[in-house]
Amino acid sequence: MDNQTIIFNIIMNGGDAKSYAMESIRTAKKGEMAQARNFLTKSGESLEKAHEIQTALIQEEAAGNSTELSLLMVHAQDHFMNALTVRDLAREIVDVYDLVNSLKEKLG
Repeated sequence: MDNQTIIFNIIMNGGDAKSYAMESIRTAKKGEMAQARNFLTKSGESLEKAHEIQTALIQEEAAGNSTELSLLMVHAQDHFMNALTVRDLAREIVDVYDLVNSLKEKLG
C-alpha cells in the first residue's frame, strides 16, 4: 500500500470513528441506549483499524524505514487523535444519559 493510501485510510477510519461517537451521543439523548452503545462499538472498530495502520507505520520506522512526514500525514494523525478523544468523551456522555434516564424512570 502506498503512503497516500495509508494516510487516507487513517483519515477515513478516524472520521468514521468520530461520526459514530457523535451519533452515539445523539442516540443516547433520545433514550435509545442499546443503539447508542452499538454506535460506540462501531466507533471503537474504526479506531482499531486506524490504530493498526498507525502501529504498522511505527514498526516500519523502528525498523529503519521512515515514512515521509507530510502535512497530510499530520492531518491523518490529527483525525485519529481527535476521534479517540471524541469517542472517550462520548462513552462518558452516554453513561450520563443512561443514568439520567434511569433516574427519570425511578422518579416517574
